[in-house]
Amino acid sequence: MKLAFTTSGNGLDAPLDRRFGRAAKFLIYDLDSETFEVMDNKVNVNAPQGAGIQSAQAVSGMGANALVTGHCGPKAFQVLKAAGISIFTSAAATVAEALEDYRAGRLMEVHAPDVEGHWV
Repeated sequence: MKLAFTTSGNGLDAPLDRRFGRAAKFLIYDLDSETFEVMDNKVNVNAPQGAGIQSAQAVSGMGANALVTGHCGPKAFQVLKAAGISIFTSAAATVAEALEDYRAGRLMEVHAPDVEGHWV
């Protein structure tokens, strides 16, 4: 199973980004092999529109089964759910802390977007 995390860094000690569509990067963690890869999201950071949709498509294309982020807007939420990706929100400071919370069952799956579109 693969988990996608929003981040601005390149490792597990990097900050968890509170934004989804405009997150600088996505860290895709494979729970089975305990390895990860980082995908740059520069194209969507300053996109005038469609950042959430395009980011959701990118995360889906990376094979993620679940997403851990700070917030998720309505358009991205719809695309992620249509792709079968579970969405969890977290206030963790780092990707490692969010991963630990996920493994411990402390993160709740969200069933609706929690911010309006174009949230920065």
